Amino acid sequence: MSTITFTASQSSYPPTLPKDFNANQPKTVRLYPLSNYTFGTKDGQPEEDPSVLARLKRLEEHYNEHGMRRTCEGILVCHEHSHPHILMLQIANAFFKLPGDYLRAEDDEIEGFKARLDERLAPVGTQFSGEGVNDGWVIGDTLAQWWRPNFETFMYPYIPPHVTRPKECKKLYLIQLPRSKVLSVPKNMKLLAVPLFELYDNSARYGPQLSAIPHLLSRYNFEFVDENGQVVAMTPGGGGPLKGPRPQTKVLAGGEDVQMEQNGDGTGASS
Repeated sequence: MSTITFTASQSSYPPTLPKDFNANQPKTVRLYPLSNYTFGTKDGQPEEDPSVLARLKRLEEHYNEHGMRRTCEGILVCHEHSHPHILMLQIANAFFKLPGDYLRAEDDEIEGFKARLDERLAPVGTQFSGEGVNDGWVIGDTLAQWWRPNFETFMYPYIPPHVTRPKECKKLYLIQLPRSKVLSVPKNMKLLAVPLFELYDNSARYGPQLSAIPHLLSRYNFEFVDENGQVVAMTPGGGGPLKGPRPQTKVLAGGEDVQMEQNGDGTGASS
């Protein structure tokens, strides 16, 4: 029987060492705990349109008078157990959307966007007082643009090749929450804190725009700060094994006067 001998091959060149994994780090965003924020309710804000068809009809009227509609929505991020959570609204226990709305034709983009955020989430009257009540909004990076090519519910993260005049552009902005803030939601809506892992690859429940948020935020590193202002975990590196219960979606406020119809296109996602 023949014998096969294996000889190790060696090179005269020294090994090439890979670059350190932290050689080119992305921007770091500081996240504060959900417990730092105060949540309340205010008078309900019924939807402007009774149906999806009515909403698309109003979009067409806007386009005929002013051209492409501009919409801005905010990705508000905090953390629970050192895991990022997104604050979003739920309507009729089925329809999810980010805070924000379409801009009026005469609005400056950023100032108009801040005004729409105030309409949705700013406290009113003397319900609250103290730190975080009247703090303004810090508008961060534009994380995505979604385009509506026609007077239909479908939106795309690009302009289709055959479309020269899209009917709507929706921008998603990162909203950098301060250490503390008071938020007040219309009582016919719910304000939720949704963990990233719940959104990821879950377009069946949240739709393509919201389920893409984990991808959009993957461009950042995070510092997770506790109630005392101390950094308790960060990425990359993490903070070790998860302590405490597994994070889950929390209802923060609202839902007291839900009289809205379920989304007319048969989905529970933002359109």
